Amino acid sequence: MKKSCRFFPRELGLAIAATMCAYTDTSLQAQDGTAVAVGQRHDDTDRAEPLFSQPYIDIDEWRSTPARHRYVHGGFKGTEARFSFYLPAPDKYQGRFFQYITPVPDSENLSQGLTGEEDRIGFALDSGAYFVETNSGGRSAAAMPGQRGDPTIGAFRANAAAAQFSRVVAEQMYGGKRPYGYAFGGSGGAFRTLAGMENTRGVWDGAVPYVVGSPMALPNLFTARMLGLRVLAPVFPQIVDAIDAGGSGDPYKDLSPEQAATLKEVTRLGFPPAGWFNYKKLGMHAYAVIYPVTRALDPAYFKEFWTTPGYDGYAPPPSLIDARVRLGTTVASIVTAGEAARMNLPGLRQAGEAKGLADNGWKAHQPSTPVAVRLMKAPGKDVMGGDFIVDSGAAAGKKAMILNCIGDIVLLGQGGEEIVSKLAAGDAVRVDNTDFLASETYHRHQVPPGDQFPEWDQYRGPDGKPLYPQRPMILGPLLARGATGTDQTGEFSGKMIMLENLYDTEAFPWQGDWYRQRVRENLGTATNDHYRLWMNDHANHGDSTRQLYPNHTVSYIGILQQALRDLAAWVEDGTDPAQTTNYQLVDGQIVVPATAEARRGIQPVVSLTGTDGQKAIEAQTGKTAVMTGTIAVPPGTGKVVSAEWDFDDTGTFPVRSDLSKAKDHGDNVTVTMTHVFSKPGTYFVTLRVASQREGNVQTPFARIQNLDRVRVIVR
Repeated sequence: MKKSCRFFPRELGLAIAATMCAYTDTSLQAQDGTAVAVGQRHDDTDRAEPLFSQPYIDIDEWRSTPARHRYVHGGFKGTEARFSFYLPAPDKYQGRFFQYITPVPDSENLSQGLTGEEDRIGFALDSGAYFVETNSGGRSAAAMPGQRGDPTIGAFRANAAAAQFSRVVAEQMYGGKRPYGYAFGGSGGAFRTLAGMENTRGVWDGAVPYVVGSPMALPNLFTARMLGLRVLAPVFPQIVDAIDAGGSGDPYKDLSPEQAATLKEVTRLGFPPAGWFNYKKLGMHAYAVIYPVTRALDPAYFKEFWTTPGYDGYAPPPSLIDARVRLGTTVASIVTAGEAARMNLPGLRQAGEAKGLADNGWKAHQPSTPVAVRLMKAPGKDVMGGDFIVDSGAAAGKKAMILNCIGDIVLLGQGGEEIVSKLAAGDAVRVDNTDFLASETYHRHQVPPGDQFPEWDQYRGPDGKPLYPQRPMILGPLLARGATGTDQTGEFSGKMIMLENLYDTEAFPWQGDWYRQRVRENLGTATNDHYRLWMNDHANHGDSTRQLYPNHTVSYIGILQQALRDLAAWVEDGTDPAQTTNYQLVDGQIVVPATAEARRGIQPVVSLTGTDGQKAIEAQTGKTAVMTGTIAVPPGTGKVVSAEWDFDDTGTFPVRSDLSKAKDHGDNVTVTMTHVFSKPGTYFVTLRVASQREGNVQTPFARIQNLDRVRVIVR
């Protein structure tokens, strides 16, 4: 029996779980009754897809924002599949389209209203392309309880049908030859983009999947992160300080044996150590969806963890004993989403916030929705992920997962709204994190066979056998297949530029290398003719201009945009894009050279130091501190167009360097900045830069960012 997701929204999490029950072998049943083999190619020439044989258009009009374009909306009769096309005026069209693949099936109008760098529609129009977006078949295309579903519909078949029909519309409007087509998607959208490239022919000519996961991503990379968040919580400040600019460089200093072992374990599994700067905001994220699916698929584990030799819970270390909470109390009052937002409770996404991005789209609440409970007695410990169990009242017998807990308030996750709506003051409830604590080491019991995943070698003995008891099934490939209906093979036609980020705390960057190896297995010496992998520094998971900590990470949207343009030039004109980033995979970590010329890719490399080249400098209050930044762009990839400074770690970047004298040599720039600190203390100064292929300082598109920091000790 073959079954198999990723870090996805609530809707997909439910669909995944249902899909596990929906099919039991390697064949699937399409909703139209057509048999579909897992991994079957859906070729361009196969126009007999009954499900999508009757396209229609219900809106066809010209619009002026973000630029003049023709808007076409429609769908396919007999389905919930919908699409939106945004076609530039004929004099702006250059014979191509860009198609955004969302992390999960979402709205076909998702990109409307975006502005600036995030404006996908505006970027496509500015690139001589029309833009395509779909709802991936709608909710009926996903496997839901009581419904035998076909995950390939939402994964790529509905998107492929829309892409093909868009060509009909474009050819009628513009005439000429067949439009080139390029897909792009991140996180769950990367899974779906890859599924489309690997399982169709003639639909897309190329793709840019980004922040890509592997078949072993789930639930393992999240369980490892949660383990690190718990065990290392008391020592995060010193770990972060050691890794930060001017730090000791030794994050293991003064750690307990358990803490040191945990940091080493999670690092070898791929979590980027520099990513711990975000420890206060990491939380569960999409693990709030994946954890319940894991518990549903392997319920026996959560008992065996505490009762069977070989599992951490059988002879628990002191930290595990101390973390366990089994609290009985009563409800004091109910908290709505609006009240929770006003209290700034973490983990809550309000309705109206951006969806469909690589890092979100997985949870939203209306302000009036009851989401949290104030308890008569606070748990007193971190119970994130624990069970909230109701013992009396109208909701007796119900339980939900605790998304977060602040003092005496517990914020409930999926399914919690229904329970909270039935609660009343005085109802008896329990808080129990027993199962969640067990999940934190699940990855130790998921050692994959073979040698494709060396990150799990730490769990093997000298004889190559697992050190820990292994579960009856490896969930990662099972979950991935449940989302896409296919396995990742590395076999595709066309060309591909893949993006991974070195600060990604969701999709650990080694997974790009894993896929690259699969491509090499298929293409051998021809790999470089079809595939590139760019590793981007100081970039996390989410494809948003809004960075939680802009002094640590940058937006990578500009890199994505330039990758799409370079991909088009590669396919259409044979212009080679920048080479794959030069990197090494060392104990689960991607290590890149220090210089732009050696590193390759397209991202500028920044080095910020004191005048003596040190990463930690001393200064006196009221006196000038001097800092020097060197900015180098990989040869032939652009010019430096921006250098901005932040002096107090607030992320405001109020000061810009004058780059006018660097016009002739804009790919290699040195900037110097002086600043007077008025109070003693330790400061981190950040230099954030951007390059642009044509050196265009006005455009919001294809600006390639990076940053560096220096520690200033003011006495």
